[in-house]
Amino acid sequence: MNAPAGAIWGRVEQQDFRSRVRGTLLGAAVGDALGAPVDGLDLDGIREAYGAEGVADFAFAYGRRGAVTHITQLTLFTVDGLIRAQVRRDTGAWHPPTDLHRAYLRWAATQRDWGPDERRKDDGWLAREEWLYARRDPSRSLLLGFGDEHMGTLDAPKSPGEVGPEATVRSAPFGLLVGWEPQLVVQLAVECAAQTHGHPVAYLSAGAYAVIVHGLARGETLDAAVQRALALLAARPGHQPVSDALQHALGAVRQGMPTPVRVDELAGDGSAEGVLAAAVYCALVGEDFRHGLCLAVNQDGPSGATAALTGGLLGALHGETALPPAWLAELEGRPTLLELADDFAMEMTQGPALHGPAGSSPGWLARYPRA
Repeated sequence: MNAPAGAIWGRVEQQDFRSRVRGTLLGAAVGDALGAPVDGLDLDGIREAYGAEGVADFAFAYGRRGAVTHITQLTLFTVDGLIRAQVRRDTGAWHPPTDLHRAYLRWAATQRDWGPDERRKDDGWLAREEWLYARRDPSRSLLLGFGDEHMGTLDAPKSPGEVGPEATVRSAPFGLLVGWEPQLVVQLAVECAAQTHGHPVAYLSAGAYAVIVHGLARGETLDAAVQRALALLAARPGHQPVSDALQHALGAVRQGMPTPVRVDELAGDGSAEGVLAAAVYCALVGEDFRHGLCLAVNQDGPSGATAALTGGLLGALHGETALPPAWLAELEGRPTLLELADDFAMEMTQGPALHGPAGSSPGWLARYPRA
């Protein structure tokens, strides 16, 4: 994988980019938190618990309102891995899938250990955040994929039959690599998805989602970003189910008022391509951030994954100021999310001022070690 050319950044462009990075990460986390209490319930169960309108606000999960799940945890470690990959380029080493795999292994340690291990000097700051050491229902495919040091690849993927959406929902940060060409974004997301999800439906859904976010972060419309994803998917073996699902989502927009039934039809059996299609639909038809996320949550399928994908799309599209303030106020981990988002934006826009042949910031290398 070749290193992409960097973008030229003025101050206005930097501020817009930072808003979209924050919007993407916070939006995905808000969707995750909104769906967490009802994941596993069908629509009838949701309405029985929360009334005829279903979920319209944060509810209790894991002992609090606004709690996030493994979806947000892994998204954070994706960002951490991407920053570390940039920093490691100074050493002449450039293989981002390996850096991402190391980041995901740091997440796996949070699922086993009681808390941060200060003896691991190469962990960086994110793995020392104590609130991340909570097991929030990660799927078996995630625990198996990151259960040992061996990295799954496209040629030899982990769990080759796995079609779930878990790799897709951690892939939004790949789309924030706005200085990269779209086909490289797809390739990186696909390679990293194969570390846990070896079925083409799963890893191509991750690639499609990443490149849709990429288009939005570059200022495209959602429709244009989906069309670009379809064009890039077309060259890849096994793409047809994912392409068909995205086309179905675009077609559903013209079929009248959005309903839970339509979201259910798109989500199908909850595999990656259906959840992606449902999220694209909810982002396209949502009147605003709140409406789009409530559509994504109140359905028979995987509420948390659908809403997290929807929130990432809407956050990349509109930036952080589109998010409902009351939800942000209660969101678990918001300080960490904001800190990491700002670090990512700073690395991508001003990396050479932080590290390089001419000298490096000790504080930055303490946060993101080259090892």
